[in-house]
Amino acid sequence: MLILSRKLKESIRIGDNIEIKVLEIIGDQVKLGIDAPKAIDIHRSEVYMQIQMENNEAANLPAHVLSTLPGKDVK
Repeated sequence: MLILSRKLKESIRIGDNIEIKVLEIIGDQVKLGIDAPKAIDIHRSEVYMQIQMENNEAANLPAHVLSTLPGKDVK
């Protein structure tokens, strides 16, 4: 893991097209601004983990459940 220190209004770059900037620091909270292409998904860690869990659950549904979806023909 790379660890960097940044002050208010300072930023870091990831590759050529992602910039993360420290916008505000209040107490123990830091507000970050992320400038990245729209094609790159950006989520808070807890939201990302929830999405992964739901995707895994959906991928493991039995075929008979999938066949009940409208317009889906599972064999």
